[in-house]
Amino acid sequence: MRLGVLDVGSNTVHLLVVDAHPGARPLPAHSHKAELRLAQLLDEAGAIGPDGVEQLIAVVHGALQAAEDKGVEELLPFATSAVREATNADEVLTRVHEETGVALQVLSGAEEARLTFLAARRWFGWSAGKLLVLDIGGGSLEIAYGIDEEPDAAVSLPLGAGRLTAGWLPGDPPDPDDIRALRRHVRAQIARTVGEFTRFGAPDHVVATSKTFRQLARIGGAARSADGLYVQRDLKRESLEAWVPRLAGMTTAERCELPGVSEGRANQLLAGALVAEGAMDLFGVETLEVCPWALREGVILRKLDHMPT
Repeated sequence: MRLGVLDVGSNTVHLLVVDAHPGARPLPAHSHKAELRLAQLLDEAGAIGPDGVEQLIAVVHGALQAAEDKGVEELLPFATSAVREATNADEVLTRVHEETGVALQVLSGAEEARLTFLAARRWFGWSAGKLLVLDIGGGSLEIAYGIDEEPDAAVSLPLGAGRLTAGWLPGDPPDPDDIRALRRHVRAQIARTVGEFTRFGAPDHVVATSKTFRQLARIGGAARSADGLYVQRDLKRESLEAWVPRLAGMTTAERCELPGVSEGRANQLLAGALVAEGAMDLFGVETLEVCPWALREGVILRKLDHMPT
């Protein structure tokens, strides 16, 4: 059957259309994206303002039209941290449902981490052993660890690249004092959770998902996305540590000139790099591998697991 996953994230609203059936890998058929940056549309009270709600409704309408055009039989709509943490989340969800007919399922941070872990496990298989999976979104950082398809530990921290950029790095380029303050904040947050994972022992394989990690790997010399899904892409901590001060001295426009860095994400790249560097350092990771599958694929796989064969 043809499934559509509608992901209302902190940066983008992304419709992924796949051809799927139980026991087979989902095959991508179409991708429809709209940059909305909900995490940056929150007002001082933490609510999504009227303009943001109207934009969200319009984008969901557009995604529904794209799903219809591509013959989607069933839509799996969900929202992550920007909607989850908005003080008016219930009102927003009600408005979206009334205006579009779409009932967004709000995933908890732990659910995000577990579903992303499932996708990475299916991609790499059992031979990868104990996996540590890191995912930097627009609103949150997810960390999961385990040897099975259900992780032994899974946490979500409010360390998304969009959230941190909006809250901590107003300058372009950012002020060095702001960067140092953000670096301390990021590392303190991550350090609180390290013990929850290290008690299970060292991972056999460390994996990262998300556009932030893909871009950091690309500027560090990894293969282009055009080279295909099956090319191994690694990110080395040594490379990342060399790039962080360079990114800190760049304007957004200058970051846009880097290979693989999109205009819409360039302003968030430094915050994302500080989170990635902090996580790799505190977890003792020298090299990680970028996984092509992430949360959306995890949602699809979970759906397929519960379908009759």
